[in-house]
Amino acid sequence: MNRKNITQELESLSATKWDIIVIGGGATGLGIAVDSATRGYKILLLEQSDFAKGTSSRSTKLVHGGVRYMAQGDLLLVMEACRERGVLLKNAPHLTYNQEFVIPVYSYFDVLKYTAGLKFYDLLAGRLSMGKSYFLNREKTLARLPLLKADGLKGGIVYHDGQFDDSRLAITLAGACVRNGGYLLNYCTVTGFLKEGGKISGVKATNNASGREYSFNSDLVINATGVFADKIAVMDDPGSTPSIRPSQGVHLVLDRSFLGGSSAIMIPKTDDGRVLFAIPWYDEVVVGTTDTPLNEVSLEPKALGKEIDFILKTAGDYLVRKPERKDVLCIFAGLRPLAADNNNKGNTKEVSRRHRITVSRSGLLSIVGGKWTTYRMMAEETIDTAINKGFLEKRECVTRDLRLDTEDVSTTDRLHVYGRGAAEIQKLIAENPELGIRIVPALPYTRAEIVWICRNEMPFNLEDILARRTRALFLNARASIQMASETAAIMAAELGNDTEWQQKQIMEYTQLALNYT
Repeated sequence: MNRKNITQELESLSATKWDIIVIGGGATGLGIAVDSATRGYKILLLEQSDFAKGTSSRSTKLVHGGVRYMAQGDLLLVMEACRERGVLLKNAPHLTYNQEFVIPVYSYFDVLKYTAGLKFYDLLAGRLSMGKSYFLNREKTLARLPLLKADGLKGGIVYHDGQFDDSRLAITLAGACVRNGGYLLNYCTVTGFLKEGGKISGVKATNNASGREYSFNSDLVINATGVFADKIAVMDDPGSTPSIRPSQGVHLVLDRSFLGGSSAIMIPKTDDGRVLFAIPWYDEVVVGTTDTPLNEVSLEPKALGKEIDFILKTAGDYLVRKPERKDVLCIFAGLRPLAADNNNKGNTKEVSRRHRITVSRSGLLSIVGGKWTTYRMMAEETIDTAINKGFLEKRECVTRDLRLDTEDVSTTDRLHVYGRGAAEIQKLIAENPELGIRIVPALPYTRAEIVWICRNEMPFNLEDILARRTRALFLNARASIQMASETAAIMAAELGNDTEWQQKQIMEYTQLALNYT
């Protein structure tokens, strides 16, 4: 994945008629690109910013069956999510983990209610269960989570779900697409549609790096732009009906010491009716989330003060050491692209997390809604829909058993998140031990990782590396600012950029990162 080389290849393929053009480089779009490439279709994906820049890098870091969807009565969604959770853990073992959760209970009624509910969750998961749920008494619960509030504690219910690194999975999907013959380009904005006889025949796009304009031809264009899906739909048909109800979810990152153990906490009922998680993630803990309806969408949503206060207060109600604003290492907000439901005008937490696939009069195929856990199934259904509508010749989906990276990935080394790249990074360090030195003491990332990322993962801006190729920004925003200068220097040397570019990148990144503090 070299952006310069891919750009040159695409310019040489300007007359190509693609089988599929995908707009959007988040979880949904990248999943569709991998599905398409592995079926043998000629696929081109275009992303206006960086891969997973939006919602897909700002999740709760869970590959989950959806415990709380049972309360909504959506048992089919739970079963589908449990199945897809199992597929993802099998196909991306270098990025996914089995995480133990404990629900603390403070009344005997809750002991019965949540024990019964999680046994039903086990039943829905069937043979894909990640571990049976069970009750722990008070003493054993506190042994697992010594910093849990002990007053009135009756015990805890243990269950298992999946955890992952969202933006690293997105980059892995991009690599899988390219290895299987697909093409993709970040920082390339679709500006309009080509049409013949009222039907879409391609897209117009602009390379944000060079300003060059392109026309790409295809009878099938898929709108997989998440919270921006309505913007693309209006570009196709100014009279289109809104399909998205955006909702903001905020997370805080705290030092791992606030949790005091390796188990995660799930608080099943908060003041606003949602669940709240406190989950070990790398060497920190992610706490969240909120569910705030929004009318406007952006690539850089900002947490509201009331959302931050809500998370701190709720976490403080259950932890011995109450977190304060000064303890927060990072604040990140993401927008959920919930599929609008005209029959449900209630709070967004009550809106189904199911996806919806539609085809406009001009032939624009759009997919909205859904979540990371079911991205693969969503991609399969999207391409199957295109086949059934006559856009594509029939070819079978192969992604259920598709390993997304190399078969030989050690999960004991920290570098395993790079998949096949781990061995190459280790080789760089062996050849030049100075590349193995951490850039800043507070974060684990080395110079060798930055070099390898520049050569293999299409970063364009400093933010691409510090936010999504590594997770420096999301783990410790202030420490990531300290990484900026040296990281920019390495990028400039690798990508052929000058000192002026470095200074501009450092300034822009610092301004951005301060919004995460």
